[in-house]
Amino acid sequence: MISVAARDDSARGPALGYADPLGEPFLRTRFAVPARPATFVRRPRLTAHLDQALDTPLTMVNGAAGAGKTLLVADWAARLARPVAWLTNEAGDQGPGMFWAHVLHALHGAGTRPPVGTFGPPGGPCTVDHRMLARLADELSGRDRPAVLVLDEFDRQTAPETAEQLEFVLHHAGPGLRLILVTRTEPLLPLHRYRAAAAMTEIRNQELAFTPEEAADLLARHGLRLPADAARALVERTRGWAAGLRLSALAAQQSADPETYLKEFEAGHGTIADFLLAEVVGRQPPETQDLLLRVSVLDRFGPELAQALTGRPDAGPLLAGLCRQNAFVEDLGHSWYRLHPLFGEILRVHLRARSPGLEPELHRRAARWLRAHGAVPEALAHGAAAGDWECAAGTLVDDLAIGRLLTGPRADGLTELFSALDPEATGAAVELVRAARGLAEYDLDHALAHLDHALARLGRAAESPATGAAAAAARLSLALLESLAARLTGSPDRAEQAVAAVALLRHEVPARLLARHPELAALLHTHLGSARVWAGHFDAARAALTEVAELPGDALTELPRQDCLGHLALIDYLDGRLDRAERRALAAADATRSCGGRPFPGAGLGQLVLAAVAVDRDELERARALLDEAAESGPGVGAPDPVTEACRALAGGRLRLALGDPAAAAHAADPAVRTHVSSPWARANTALAAAAVLLAEGRTGAAAEVLDGIDGLPGPLYAAEAAWVRLAAGHREDALGTADRLCADARSGPGVTVRATLVRARAAAEAGDPGTARKLLARALLEARRDRLRRPFLDAGPGIRRLLDAPPLHGLAAGWLYGDGPGAGSPPLLVEELSGREREVLGRLAQMMSTQEIAADLYVSVNTVKTHLKSIYRKLGVGRRGDAVRRARERGLL
Repeated sequence: MISVAARDDSARGPALGYADPLGEPFLRTRFAVPARPATFVRRPRLTAHLDQALDTPLTMVNGAAGAGKTLLVADWAARLARPVAWLTNEAGDQGPGMFWAHVLHALHGAGTRPPVGTFGPPGGPCTVDHRMLARLADELSGRDRPAVLVLDEFDRQTAPETAEQLEFVLHHAGPGLRLILVTRTEPLLPLHRYRAAAAMTEIRNQELAFTPEEAADLLARHGLRLPADAARALVERTRGWAAGLRLSALAAQQSADPETYLKEFEAGHGTIADFLLAEVVGRQPPETQDLLLRVSVLDRFGPELAQALTGRPDAGPLLAGLCRQNAFVEDLGHSWYRLHPLFGEILRVHLRARSPGLEPELHRRAARWLRAHGAVPEALAHGAAAGDWECAAGTLVDDLAIGRLLTGPRADGLTELFSALDPEATGAAVELVRAARGLAEYDLDHALAHLDHALARLGRAAESPATGAAAAAARLSLALLESLAARLTGSPDRAEQAVAAVALLRHEVPARLLARHPELAALLHTHLGSARVWAGHFDAARAALTEVAELPGDALTELPRQDCLGHLALIDYLDGRLDRAERRALAAADATRSCGGRPFPGAGLGQLVLAAVAVDRDELERARALLDEAAESGPGVGAPDPVTEACRALAGGRLRLALGDPAAAAHAADPAVRTHVSSPWARANTALAAAAVLLAEGRTGAAAEVLDGIDGLPGPLYAAEAAWVRLAAGHREDALGTADRLCADARSGPGVTVRATLVRARAAAEAGDPGTARKLLARALLEARRDRLRRPFLDAGPGIRRLLDAPPLHGLAAGWLYGDGPGAGSPPLLVEELSGREREVLGRLAQMMSTQEIAADLYVSVNTVKTHLKSIYRKLGVGRRGDAVRRARERGLL
C-alpha cells in the first residue's frame, strides 16, 4: 500500500507544499490507498479485468453505493508492483483549483515529480492556469512508464470545467497516464470516444455483483456456513450487492439461527436500511425522495406510471437521473425501471412510517393506470393490494381472463390473489369471480348462487346504455362459468345454451382479445363435450372434444386438451377400440401426473380408462394400481365430475367382477353423483353390474328384466354385454339380432365385436352347431389377439372353454390367452410375438448389460434401445428389467 507523507524534504525536487489553496493541510487519508478489512474477498475475475487498466488510458469502475468499487480498486492497487497516486474526492472541495491541487499532491506523493520550475500549484481554489495543465500533460507524456492515478468517489466532482480539464490532460498525456475513475455516476467525459477507440476499461454495477460462490466465501469469512441454495437465494434477494451481503452477514452473526435470519431478515429495519437511507435517499432532494417513496409500491414503472402516482410531469427525467447515478434504480429498457429489491423493501417501510394510509391509495392509482393500459397481471395485483376488489375483478373479467382462474400456469396465483376478496364487495364482476372460485373448488351450491347474482346484475346492466365490449366480456365470462356448472351438475341442455350464448356474443368482443385467450374456447368446448358424453351423445361430444384435443401445445390450453383426450379415450373404450383408447388415455394420464397445482375436473380420467383397458386384458393388479392413482389425482373434496365418477364406477365394477365378487362389483358400479339429468350409459353400467350379480346367482330371467328397465343401451359395448345377458336368459333371437348388428357396424372396435362374436358362438354351440361355433371363436381369437383382449374369453363360461380346447383353437390362443395348456393355472403367455431385434435386446438384458452397452453392442442409439425395452415390457406384461428376464425364461424365450 502506498502511503503519502504530508511533507516532503527529499532532494529529488521541491515539495509542492502541504497545504491546499485555502491554506488547509492536505489530509493523509485522502491520498492513502484504503485498507481492506479482514473479511475482504478477493475476486480474481474482477482483478483480472482491472489489469486491463494498465493498457488503456481511461478506466471507469462505476457502481452503486456499497457495490465494492473502492475496495476492489484498492486491493488491485496495493498488489500492483508500482506506485499508485490515489485521491479520494470529497463533497466539500470547491472549484477546479482545489481539485488540481489535490491531484498534483497525489501524483507528487506517488513519485511523479516534475522538474524544478516546470509549474507550480494552482493559484486559487477556483482557478487553474491552462499553462499548468499543458505542462503537466507534457511532463506525463514523456515518462518511460505511465503514472497510475486513481480518483475515488469521482461522482462528487460535478463542475463541467473540471471534467474538461481532466480530459485535456488525459488526452495530451498519451501513454504517460493511466486514469482510473471510481464513481457512482458516469463522468462528464467524452466516454463514447474512448469506447469507440477501445481505449477504455469498464467495470459496471452488474459485474461488481457477487456470485453465489463469492457470497458463500464472504459469509464464511464472517463465520457463517450457508448451503448453496440458501446462498443463491440471498444473492437473488440482494442482487449480489456487496454492502447488503456484508451488513446482513454482520447482523446474522448476532442471531441464534443465522441461516434462518439470512432467509427472512427484514430489510426495512437495521443497518441495511440505515445505510441506504443515508447513502442514497439522503443525498436526493425532497422531490426525488418523494418520487422514490411513491414508486416503491411498484414492481416496475415508467415515467407515465410514476407521474400517475406522484403528479409530477418531470418524473421521466428524475428517473433517468436516478438510474445514471446508480441510485438503486435499474433500467429495464424502453424507459421502464425497477428498484433494487432491498431498496424497495426499505422504501416501503419508510413510506408507511412517513405517510400512513398513503400506500393503498398508491396501489389504487397504479391499478387503474395499469388497467387502462392493458397491463392485466400488474393491475390485478395492485387492485388486490388496494382492496379495490371491483377494480381487480373488473380487470379480470374485462380482459376475458376469468378462465385463468380455472386453468393455466397462473391459476394458483390468481386463486391466492382473490382469496382475500372482501365479502362486502359487490358488482357483477365480483360475483363472477366468486362463482369461478366456487367452481374451481367444486363448491357448487355457493358457485351457482353467485352465478345467479351475476346474471341478475348483468340483466340490470343490460337495461342501461352502458353496454359494449365490457358488457359482452362479462356475459362471455358468465357463459364460460355456466358451461362448467352444467358439466359438474350433469346438465347438458344448460351447457348447450351457454355455448350458444357465446356464439352470439363473440362478435361484440375485439378479435385481438379473443385471440389472446385461447383457453376460453378450449374450456367451453371441453365442458360442452363432457356434458354431451354424460348425456350419451357420443358423436356430438367427439366433435367438440376433438376440436380442443387437436390444438397445438399451449400452456393455457394444455389441461383442457388433455381433459378432452381423457374423454375421447372413454368414448373409444365404449366403442370397443382399446388400442386407441389406451393411446389417448396415456397422454391424458401423463398430463394429470404433471399438471401440478389444482386438479382439473377430468383429472384421473385417463388412469380410469387405462384401468378399464387393463381389466379387459386381465391385468388386474395394474388395474388396481391405476384406480388408486386416479383416486389421488382428483379434487378429493366437493362435488365430483360426473363423467369421471361414472368412468370410475365402470372400471371399479369391472375389476371387482373379474376378481369374482359380483356383489362388490354392483356396489362399485354406481357412480353416486347428484346430477340434474341421469346418464344413460352410466345407468346401463349400473344395470349390467346388477345383472352380473343375478347371473352369478343363476337368476337369468331376473337379470334380463333388469336390462328391460333401461330405455336403450347407449354405446356398442353395453349393447354387446346386454346381448350376452339376454342370451343367457334364453332370449336367443333378440341377442343374436344385436350381435349381428354390432359385428356389421364398421364403427365397432374389437372390444365390441369380440364380445358380439362370442354371443354368436355360444348361440351356435347351444343350437348343436359346434363347427360354426369354432369358426366364430377362431374369428374372435384372431381379432382379440391384436388388442390382448382376454377378459371376454375368461368370463364366457365353461362352454366356450371346452370349445377352446380343440387343437386349432388352442393354437390360436397359445402364447397370449392362457399358456401352453388350456388349464386356468397356466401362466399368461406372450401378448404379442417379439421381433428379432427385441429378442436380441432381451438376450443382452439377461447378460446384465446396461442400456448404453446394449446400444453399443448392436450399433444403435440409446433411444432405440429404450424403445425396444418399452415394447418388450409391454409384450411380456412387466414393468422392470428383472421381471422381463424372469418372464422370458418362464416362456422359453431365453
